[in-house]
Amino acid sequence: MLEVHQLQCVRGDRSLFSNLSFTLSQGELIHLHGHNGSGKTTLLRALCGLLEPTAGSILWNGESIRLLREEFAAEVIYIGHKGGIKGGLTAIENLQIAAQLDGSPITTAAGWRALEEIGLYGFEDLPTKVLSQGQKRRVALARLLVTRAPLWVLDEPFVALDKDAVAQLQGVIQNHIADNGMVLLTTHQEVNLTRGEVRQLALGGENHRD
Repeated sequence: MLEVHQLQCVRGDRSLFSNLSFTLSQGELIHLHGHNGSGKTTLLRALCGLLEPTAGSILWNGESIRLLREEFAAEVIYIGHKGGIKGGLTAIENLQIAAQLDGSPITTAAGWRALEEIGLYGFEDLPTKVLSQGQKRRVALARLLVTRAPLWVLDEPFVALDKDAVAQLQGVIQNHIADNGMVLLTTHQEVNLTRGEVRQLALGGENHRD
């Protein structure tokens, strides 16, 4: 379980959000809402331990993620809206390096299968700088097909994807939830996120509790 208690994040002299408390359990998805500048990306990065909140606590199975560090890092996968793709590397190289950093190293054969499944057949060994934005997004999202992390934190995962890719990603998320995984994501698109448990969380005020 992921537990957030009285969280606050500040940018400059402005509080993005405060008194934010919620939980996320197995088999659940939280859809995060908020206008631009409300702190959605800041919250997602804080939940992954990538930045320190101003106040409050984030617990994983009852322990602070600050104390768990590498143990927690192996339990969560974060895909930001930029994807973290290195243009000078091929799709397969990007996927293998990302999987290694995620704590879920894969074989070359497994990487090629994942890229084919995500719709990149024929583009696996091309430098990603020559790929379209949608193809680059698929390279980043291929990590979801090979990770063992139970917690997925996804910032605008459907951006730049065509209709078929959106439907495919919806299925990947649905399967993860059905396998007792956990997902927290933000998206501006109208998509059928999952047939399972979906909860809504909105940012934009000073006091929040889901």
